[in-house]
Amino acid sequence: MFNRNRCLGAAAAVASLSLAAGCGVLTGGGSSSRGPIVVGTTSAPSTLDPAASWDGSWELFRNVYQTLLAYPNGATTPQPDAARSCAFTDASNRVYRCELRAGMKFADGRALDAQAVKYSIDRIRAIDAPGGPAGLLGSLDQVRATSDREVVFRLNRPDATFPFVLATPAMSIVDPDDYPARSLRRDGRVSGSGPYTLKSYDEDEQAELVRNAHYKGYASRRNDAVTIRYFQDSAAMVKALRDRRIDVTYRGLAAADVVSLQAKTSEDLQLVEGAGADISYLVFNPKDPWAARPAVRKAVAQIVDRPAIAHDVYRDTVDPLYSMVPKGLTGHTTGFFDDFGDPSAAKARRILAKGGVHRKVPLTLWYTTDRYGSETAREFQELKRQLEGSGLFTITLRSRPWKTYVVGYQKGEYPVFGRGWSPDFPDPDNFIAPFVGPRNALGTPYPAPEITGKLLPESRRETDRAGVVRDFERAQQILVDDARLLPLWQGKQYVAASDDISGGERALDPSSIMTMWELYRKTSW
Repeated sequence: MFNRNRCLGAAAAVASLSLAAGCGVLTGGGSSSRGPIVVGTTSAPSTLDPAASWDGSWELFRNVYQTLLAYPNGATTPQPDAARSCAFTDASNRVYRCELRAGMKFADGRALDAQAVKYSIDRIRAIDAPGGPAGLLGSLDQVRATSDREVVFRLNRPDATFPFVLATPAMSIVDPDDYPARSLRRDGRVSGSGPYTLKSYDEDEQAELVRNAHYKGYASRRNDAVTIRYFQDSAAMVKALRDRRIDVTYRGLAAADVVSLQAKTSEDLQLVEGAGADISYLVFNPKDPWAARPAVRKAVAQIVDRPAIAHDVYRDTVDPLYSMVPKGLTGHTTGFFDDFGDPSAAKARRILAKGGVHRKVPLTLWYTTDRYGSETAREFQELKRQLEGSGLFTITLRSRPWKTYVVGYQKGEYPVFGRGWSPDFPDPDNFIAPFVGPRNALGTPYPAPEITGKLLPESRRETDRAGVVRDFERAQQILVDDARLLPLWQGKQYVAASDDISGGERALDPSSIMTMWELYRKTSW
């Protein structure tokens, strides 16, 4: 994930920093007798087992599990968490050693040692769950527990991004006594060592988190308990915020609700706005006879009007994106704009004719109804309007809830489908590598030998990530030439909260995950 500078939006700053209500506040944190801080989100976990998840479930994992490395507030490179120290021990970036903190325990008091770390990593690869995080460990050859506190990772090739991988919630350390070595845990419980324990969990409804008395790590908890409530849409979530049934919202705020919150500074609410690296994009499935044709994909790329989507659908709460690597990251380009320019039906017609297509192209576009916010349906209606308005396409829209949607795209059922991506770690590698190769995060094999065989391996030899610009510029151009992936927009980050809550501006880590321990109630004079 990436470096982002967070700030209060102009309208939000008036609401959140004003003392005009006549009640001063102390900004120090601490526990409160008013009960848990209640956080609302539209992003419910798909699983509680880290070995199964390469998705938004990480938002819960970061708070109840622990990783060897993580991102303390303000950090853009991994720092020790469960580990006391970690480092490459060779010049080729192929041997990585971590030493655990002394006296580590799981939340139930059982010892957490190097063998538990090895077990947790090994089971990810042994289970190899569909849509799971095993693909992140492609460079790992073996992991060894060389003592109670030392674990050594041997890589099959140089990989300067490996510390970033270890910092993802996918690499959460689990208790070997509670998690099967070759199958997923399915009892709805969590055995971790994170800042909180999972007191109770009601799937798709809420998760109750309480302070873990055995936690040892970098997090300085500013509250004793957090309840996360899961909503189906932004409107219900914002109504709950305004009704004081929740204290904070994150992930899933609809554009209309953001604009409304920005406009009203007298509601005793605040809105924290920050740069983001979440992206939205289309995936073309080569199993479909139409989506498999480069001319069809490039004609779609020529027609899609990103500024119209950003303005008309998202009301400028997102920015148009012309590359899979978002703005703010090393090597970002504007390849799709450079090659295709402004939307043009006439150019698209010529692209199709050159590719031997002389009829209207039928395409079915799929999207999920409950994952990426309330505007997703409108976004796809706008895509349908643009494509059919060119006179070159006949578009059918189909949708499913996220849990069944994932199964469908992993099986290759969708000709064209929408996906979002929140970065695993702040590096351009994470916006290229997950989408290419025979096993990728999309369930749609994408052979790209120059990227997987040359550019990525070469870039991973370079510990100074500023030195990988040319590799990623070339990789992005290959993606533009293939047009298998079509970037649409780059998001911004918004956290809305009651005016008695602080810490929202610090709570989002470089992967857009909310670190619940940063939230606290202001204390009145």
